[in-house]
Amino acid sequence: MTLLGYARISTSDGRQITDRQLDALTEAGCERIWTDQASGTKSSRPELDAHLAYAREGDTVCVLGLDRLGRDVGQLLAWSDELRERGVHLRILQLGVDTSTPAGKLLFTLVGAITEMEVEVLRQRVREGLAAAKLRGRVGGRPPSLTLAAKAQAVRMRGEGLMTAEIASVLGCSDRTLRRLFASRETTTVVVRKLTPSVASMEVEL
Repeated sequence: MTLLGYARISTSDGRQITDRQLDALTEAGCERIWTDQASGTKSSRPELDAHLAYAREGDTVCVLGLDRLGRDVGQLLAWSDELRERGVHLRILQLGVDTSTPAGKLLFTLVGAITEMEVEVLRQRVREGLAAAKLRGRVGGRPPSLTLAAKAQAVRMRGEGLMTAEIASVLGCSDRTLRRLFASRETTTVVVRKLTPSVASMEVEL
């Protein structure tokens, strides 16, 4: 059996955390260690892919913590299934998990089940929050990029000869948002209702 280490070094990790990972893997007896330099948004991990491809039946993949393999639960479970099918074990030093033992297999299964449950609870809370917002008249998703008042102002400024980039700078929106606005029917008439108590409706013509 060969113990193969893997370390993922985040851009937010200090030198101390980096050294702790590598020291722990070395002390555990890893014969070879693969290291990826990964940011919070970087999904490509060539060294992890090479590590998993190198592992043979009877070998053990060793990491300091489960988060070093990734934070995506689905991907973690897919990796564990692949390793199990290939006869490759997984050792997580911080959790004391070693899937080469019956107890380790059971513990890892429990950890995976608990993690899945936590994710599902979070999803359910999001769904409940969206439902509650809908009952209050709010709709989920991205908010409108421009209010009716801002659209009216954009149309007025365009009529005064200002460039799209200048209008975008004033309103704090993107050029693309304004181009969509000006290309739509709203470039003909923008209706702003109830902007002030004395104005029930105002039309801004180009």
